[in-house]
Amino acid sequence: MSWVSLTIEIDAAHAEILSEALFEQGALSVDIHDAAAGTAYEQLLFGEPGEPTGEIWLDAEITALFAQDADIPAIMQAVTQISQLSRQPHFRLADVEEQDWVRLTQSQFNPIQISSRLWIVPTWHESPDPSAINLILDPGLAFGTGSHPTTQLCLSWLDKNLQRGDAVLDYGCGSGVLAIAALKLGARHVIGVDIDPHAITASRENAERNQCDQSQVYFATTHANSETETQVDIVVANILANPLILLAPILMQATRKGGRIALSGILKVQATEVIATYQEWFEMQVAEEKEGWVLLTGIKT
Repeated sequence: MSWVSLTIEIDAAHAEILSEALFEQGALSVDIHDAAAGTAYEQLLFGEPGEPTGEIWLDAEITALFAQDADIPAIMQAVTQISQLSRQPHFRLADVEEQDWVRLTQSQFNPIQISSRLWIVPTWHESPDPSAINLILDPGLAFGTGSHPTTQLCLSWLDKNLQRGDAVLDYGCGSGVLAIAALKLGARHVIGVDIDPHAITASRENAERNQCDQSQVYFATTHANSETETQVDIVVANILANPLILLAPILMQATRKGGRIALSGILKVQATEVIATYQEWFEMQVAEEKEGWVLLTGIKT
């Protein structure tokens, strides 16, 4: 089976209504993206829960997937009228052939070396270093396969700073990668918390895949029902700046006096505001930066 990909150049003002019109005309999928992506003119847009940007790239492209026998000229005429455009926008077509999508997806994920002793390895790969601590993870329902800079910042920090016997809280655990890494690095007990039930399911499956001792790791949707000690030695949270600011009193309460906190999912331009929020309880600093993201760490005073 094959399909046809229709890509339309459009401005921000008409992008959303045009994408809706394409769905009305039978598009199987539609996405809006930056027409200048990958160039010096790429426009970076970031949004967070509680702070929607409402923005679309000034010069956007919409790509829609249609059945091979779709009448593209008629579709273009219809969406031009529905979107109230003064003229038909420029577009291009490409054939999309049937592929082994599983194999194609797998080819995009290779083992990731975090340190000399810590690797993230997809299940379909052999470990480059069998003697290392290998976290076996697959892309799945929850965020956190280790490929994002913020995840790597947190993993690197845990590798350098976690002491054997520490109790750890991974708040916003996603796939459970940080919780599992903490346990493999010598933590006494690890709690993983995420409001998304799918994340809890993924974390438990990944913990089982990595042969974690179930008596030492606990995943739940709230910290309150963890049935463990209320304060821990290390709190790590890889979320986003706004949620981290809102969660500050909770994460502070979860950290024992003298305990450490590591926060990521924070853009460099957001660091000052997050530090100011946590400074009331922690001695905070920017520990590391990677690709425009920062890791903030602190010790509870």
